[in-house]
Amino acid sequence: MITFSKISASYDGKNQAVSGVSFCVDKPAIVGIIGPNGAGKSTFIKAALQLIPSEGHVTSNGMALNKFQKKIAYVEQKTAVDYTFPITVKEVVSLGLYPQLSLFQRITAKDWQKVAAALESVQMADFAKRQIGELSGGQFQRVLIARTLLQEAEFIFLDEPFVGIDAMSEAIIVGLLREFRQQGKTIFIVHHDLGKVTEYFDELVMMNQHLIAYGPTTTVFTETNLKETFGDTIIVKGGA
Repeated sequence: MITFSKISASYDGKNQAVSGVSFCVDKPAIVGIIGPNGAGKSTFIKAALQLIPSEGHVTSNGMALNKFQKKIAYVEQKTAVDYTFPITVKEVVSLGLYPQLSLFQRITAKDWQKVAAALESVQMADFAKRQIGELSGGQFQRVLIARTLLQEAEFIFLDEPFVGIDAMSEAIIVGLLREFRQQGKTIFIVHHDLGKVTEYFDELVMMNQHLIAYGPTTTVFTETNLKETFGDTIIVKGGA
């Protein structure tokens, strides 16, 4: 279980980007976070994880965030990554091990075997020694998902993971995320393609700076909630 209580954040200390968002996910699920551009979806994740100044708090079974932070994996948007940084694919994936290592502990041969297995699971084993700048957007997103495998996180937050990637990479990632859910993990995905919502997500957060609706996708992904979230100009069921 993970509970978000009154999560709020502002751009400049004055203008609210996210205001009082509260909801609770009480079982393993793939949760979509949708809303128009500027709705505060990415800001909500960063605020909830205390990556930016914010108000409110996150708990898991009554524990404060700082008590279960190692159980969280966060993958930011690819646009925030410096592709010119001289690091290989396998080195990126190995970063997922560091939360489990003690100070000055080195990565062992067994650890590198875990890296290799993670790359195999996302069909990127042949790219292990490549520089990240040589990868396509979809390939790099798969590498980031492989990194989360090594973190052994219970809660995974992905910010627009499907933007600018190929269909094969998207299918591989979705398949892995479904496996994660079967393993008892909860995944949160900031998403913009409304056409995939019912196919991908068990539960849905609909927001536009504040929470519009949260619950099972089959229940909350309605014409009324869509119009309240995106405005009256959204096209629903083939009509304006």
